[in-house]
Amino acid sequence: MNATTDDTILRLTFDRPESMNAFDGEEAVALAEAVESADPERHDAIVLTGEGDAFSAGGDIEAMAEREETPRQSYERVNDTYGRMAEAMFECPVPTVARVNGDAVGAGLSITALSDFAYAVEDARFSCAFVHVGLVPDTGGSYLLPKLVGLRAAKRLAFTGEFVDGEEAAALGLVTESVPSDHLDDRVDDLVETLVARPTETIGLAKQAIHGNLGRQWEDALDYETMLQVQAYSTAAHEDGVAAFLNRGE
Repeated sequence: MNATTDDTILRLTFDRPESMNAFDGEEAVALAEAVESADPERHDAIVLTGEGDAFSAGGDIEAMAEREETPRQSYERVNDTYGRMAEAMFECPVPTVARVNGDAVGAGLSITALSDFAYAVEDARFSCAFVHVGLVPDTGGSYLLPKLVGLRAAKRLAFTGEFVDGEEAAALGLVTESVPSDHLDDRVDDLVETLVARPTETIGLAKQAIHGNLGRQWEDALDYETMLQVQAYSTAAHEDGVAAFLNRGE
């Protein structure tokens, strides 16, 4: 995982192109730590991409073949690596943008789903490939896929492991938009420019409200939303926004 900061943009790159940017637990923790380091006071967005021709092939199959562990050890390993990575992205107060420059498979697909925005090249291929190695979707995939693409489409992806291209991924709602490869950077840059112009702290609170209310009933969701709105009232972004609105035309 390569992490660099460009002005206020934290750029994270899967950097194992020889394996289509597959990753093991160590790389999952590295991504988690990088995302956890994001600070709304210093960063306006995170852009996540892959080096070379792929976004990420997901979990390293060779590493899987070498494991010898008890079920309890497996639980602790997955929870402390892929689980930590998923939680870091889901709870990150800074907006995350997946720049999907190529295939996103297995946990690579889950990371795409976890990102707040995802722009993919048209010929990128997506597969919930866990079934091919006798596994269930992880890295938040079993939770997020039905919410993004619907129950039947999620079952289709998870049960068959078939590939869909960027255009179909956009139609399903797995990615925000599918674009020609020579337009990918422009589209991501346009979004990042918009995010830079918005108050990051407010975006973080909105994300917290949306994610936090995914499993709540109406009354509890409304109460949680109100609690976060009260918190937003005390921010400089709210005060500045109100002042700017009132001063228009003066």
